[in-house]
Amino acid sequence: MITNTQKLRVGIIGIYHESNTFIPEPTTLEHYQNQMVLIGEEVREQYRNAHHEISGFFQTLAAADIEAVPIIFAHASPWGKVTDEALDAIWKIVLDGLDAAGPLDGILAAPHGAAVNESRPDMDGWWLGELRKKVGEIPILATMDPHVNLSPAMVAACDGLIAYRENPHLDQRQRGEEAAGLMVRTLRGEIHPVAEGAFPPLAINIERQLTFAEPMLSVKTELEAVRALPGVLSASIALGFPYADVEDMGSAFVVVADNDRDLARAQADRLARWLLRNRDRFRGEMISSEAALARIEAAPKPVGLLDMGDNMGGGGPSDSTVLARLCHESARFKTLFYLPDLESVEAASAAGIGARITLKIGGKLAMSPAPPIEVEVTVVSFHDGKYTETQPRHGGKTGGDMGQVAVVKTDSGLTIMLMSRRGGPNSSAQPIMACGLRPEDFDVIIIKGVHAPVGAYAEICPTLIRVNTPGVTCADLDALEFRNRRRPLFPFEH
Repeated sequence: MITNTQKLRVGIIGIYHESNTFIPEPTTLEHYQNQMVLIGEEVREQYRNAHHEISGFFQTLAAADIEAVPIIFAHASPWGKVTDEALDAIWKIVLDGLDAAGPLDGILAAPHGAAVNESRPDMDGWWLGELRKKVGEIPILATMDPHVNLSPAMVAACDGLIAYRENPHLDQRQRGEEAAGLMVRTLRGEIHPVAEGAFPPLAINIERQLTFAEPMLSVKTELEAVRALPGVLSASIALGFPYADVEDMGSAFVVVADNDRDLARAQADRLARWLLRNRDRFRGEMISSEAALARIEAAPKPVGLLDMGDNMGGGGPSDSTVLARLCHESARFKTLFYLPDLESVEAASAAGIGARITLKIGGKLAMSPAPPIEVEVTVVSFHDGKYTETQPRHGGKTGGDMGQVAVVKTDSGLTIMLMSRRGGPNSSAQPIMACGLRPEDFDVIIIKGVHAPVGAYAEICPTLIRVNTPGVTCADLDALEFRNRRRPLFPFEH
């Protein structure tokens, strides 16, 4: 128990990455610098009022009159393995920030949980372990994305870990508040959190990971029963990130108890046994592109086609043309398609509004699953690509910037948002409307994701179809070549 009369101080550290090891290109320091490396008070300025766990940290600590000491928040979009140069540079900022911060009474950490470094495959386990060595025995409580590949090293380094409960991730701020609330109670001497993990040999297919539907509703029921037990402080499922070919890939549970390691271990193990007994419910439904197209005619519209193989949230390049080509060739539906293609943006810009030009769109990266689609288009409009999001959405962001956007249209009914930057409409419909487009005007919207878009598009698209498309985020794991995963691991080994 802290008994001095000085104001309590808690450091805040966040390092995010979701590393897709099937992407040949690495995530570099430049990727982080171009996306987000906030240091010290920059973290507070950016995240004081966002829909994010770090916002929950700040707000809960302030309400308890505990000083929040932000050290760093570094984030790069999902891509290949993080280079040693990038991780070493970020970690030096952490160490320098901790040295400059002075004495701290605790740490609130925000690892994503699915980061892979060139030399340290369990990147999050590594940096949390190094953090423990640096700060000693003060409490470390961490939030994590449920797409964490939870490792024993992560659990060992922290007094408690709490995953978001919702997928799409609409409860990030609430989980930050939960973790910070446990920190407040810990520093006041009311509780002594301890964490234990369980690691069943099973990987829940990403198609099954929507928490608003079965089978995940049953998982939530089991977790709620554990959370209600006397002495349990928190219980979480790690759904797993299937596109990181590492030993820890797969699903897991972590339970945090009040000074009762046996209770935490027993309940984590019980949850793991339940999952294994029900494993066949978590295989995933695979709907082909052709089968999805056949469903559109009779379905309530607009229909959202979720391109699982080109899931930007899992590292997909977002420029797959598989579904766009099918819709273009069928010429039966008014279809909205978006993708990053700076070359085509520049060509449209040079031609000007109203011009008729031929473009080779998408399919230009080495990991793209299909070649460019060559189409004749009319240039409709240009936009600055900036948008604002006021509602809680997957990722907790309040807006974004797609760079210059060119909207073009084919005679076949395909409307294409050509973005200068990768990002945009995956988790929010605001980028579409910021470009003067109305989702309700289309029969089909092709969406580059699996569950992250649901928070925004469920209220727009009465029909959502998850499509088993090819690519580096293909939902059919048999289509990916794993070399480092655990064996046995369901569903690979039955």
